[in-house]
Amino acid sequence: MPDTVLVAFDGSPLSERALAYAIENCPNATITAMYVINPIDSIIDVEAGGLPVADDWYDNAQERATALHTSATDLAADYDIDLKTVTEVGKPAREIVEYAAEHDIDQIVMGSHGRSGIDRAILGSVAETVTRRSQIPVTIIR
Repeated sequence: MPDTVLVAFDGSPLSERALAYAIENCPNATITAMYVINPIDSIIDVEAGGLPVADDWYDNAQERATALHTSATDLAADYDIDLKTVTEVGKPAREIVEYAAEHDIDQIVMGSHGRSGIDRAILGSVAETVTRRSQIPVTIIR
């Protein structure tokens, strides 16, 4: 069993399942939920139909990160688990792999995808990239 687990958490249903999986299968591990603010999202707002993002994109992204951390912490509390949370800025796959290496994480757990449709095709698969680049086990939740 791993001692430290990093869960990529973006608020998608699959990331919620990934967090639940980590909690249920690694109950004695220190679990960290990570959200990555992707600067590419500062160019256009995919959720708003491709509209340009306002100048305060970073503040908005930090607010989203705080809301996601609250959601993850609440989910962990349902299992009576204390959860660490962290926010990084950069390309999600790179930030996940680097954080895991720098913080002696034993396992990464993540959803198979957080986006769908054309966004996934354009942006590529974070899960696939993490799986290829990681030096530690990666569990992909579908």
